[in-house]
Amino acid sequence: MSTPTYDCREAYSSTLLELARGDRDVIVVVNDSVGSSKLDTFKKELPGQMINVGIAEQDMVGTAAGLENGGKVPFVSGAGCFLSARATEQIKADLAYSKRHVVLCAQSPGVAYGALGATHHSIEDVAWMRVLPHMTVLVPADPVETEQAIRWAYTHDGPVYIRVSRAKVPAVHPEGYTFAPGKAAVLREGTDVTIAANGTVLHRALAAAELLAGRGIQARVLSVASVKPLDEAAIIAAAQETGGIVTVEEGLASGGLGGAVAETVARHHPVRVATLGLPDTFASTGSAEWILDHYGLDPEGIANAAASLTRR
Repeated sequence: MSTPTYDCREAYSSTLLELARGDRDVIVVVNDSVGSSKLDTFKKELPGQMINVGIAEQDMVGTAAGLENGGKVPFVSGAGCFLSARATEQIKADLAYSKRHVVLCAQSPGVAYGALGATHHSIEDVAWMRVLPHMTVLVPADPVETEQAIRWAYTHDGPVYIRVSRAKVPAVHPEGYTFAPGKAAVLREGTDVTIAANGTVLHRALAAAELLAGRGIQARVLSVASVKPLDEAAIIAAAQETGGIVTVEEGLASGGLGGAVAETVARHHPVRVATLGLPDTFASTGSAEWILDHYGLDPEGIANAAASLTRR
């Protein structure tokens, strides 16, 4: 029997609709991305709480900043590749600098638009957003975590960047799981090596841990949805208690989760770190699954990287 998988955009859109029903100040700002954001029901039910600026990402962010200044709670929804790249200056100056309570919802991030090529890949966004002061950066891995991240962002007084996955993923967090910014969750205990992952590759990290168990290697698996703020305590503990750390992410490892973990380890407890993600290149064109496998982000590739850190 196959494991069921889910589109996190469904959790995003249903949660946002529920919030907007209860709070008329919740406004969605989109860039001709109603369908791709799964917001058709929202548009039909609450048309007065949606603003479509057209294909104008810079205007989209500026409009959201103005709405927030007028007492609204804007959720900006658009493809991650265009939202993060075209509107970087507005995100920096209008949101981060001004500490605006605006939630940036990056749809179909990473290599979700695989066949459309490098122009549509959003592999730099986490690195770009992570270096902006006052910006919270979240990469949820399944529907439960996506829903909880959206609810938290609604209450947070400041700008938030959230990746909303297009690729279908299994539910990986246990019943009763509670998302909290700056907190990682241990999904599997282990003392030989740690695998820290988030987003669409977290379930691959768990599969890698199963492969490692078959080799006699016990891998700790950390769910690190909160890239900024990072759970430094959990990372330092992993460095102290296991033989090394492997980071896994659907994006550039340089500057993303891998960069954040490596910086923390270097400052507090140096240990061997392997950062798995897209290399310093424009990713190949192909299906999202093929691209991830091509760059070694499959369970076997993750397991091999982790095993290499256990060899003295």
